[in-house]
Amino acid sequence: MTTPTDNNPELLTVIASMRAKPGKEAELRTALESLVEPSKADPGNVNYDLHQGTEDPTVFYFYENWESAELLLAHLQSPQLQETVGKAISELVDGEVTITQLRRIA
Repeated sequence: MTTPTDNNPELLTVIASMRAKPGKEAELRTALESLVEPSKADPGNVNYDLHQGTEDPTVFYFYENWESAELLLAHLQSPQLQETVGKAISELVDGEVTITQLRRIA
C-alpha cells in the first residue's frame, strides 16, 4: 500500500482536527463532507481525506497533501471553505480547529 508522499516526499501534509459539540456530530460530519469534493478539485491538492474517530466519534480529522504551501493557502482562503468552516466553528465545533503542517522525513 502506498501513500501520496511515497512518490513525492516534498508534499506538504496537513492534518486538521476538530471536535463536535455534544449532539452535533451528524451535522458537523455533513458540513465537512460537503468540503471534500470541491477541495479535491482545488489546484495543488493531491488528496483530501475526511476521517471520524472510532473510539471517539465526536472527533474529525482531515488528512491532506498539497503540492505547496502557497496552494494550501489559496485553498484555506477559498470562499466555500471560509463559509462552511466559519459556520461550523461557531455552531458545531467544540473548541478550536487544529491545523498541523508536516513534511515527511522517512
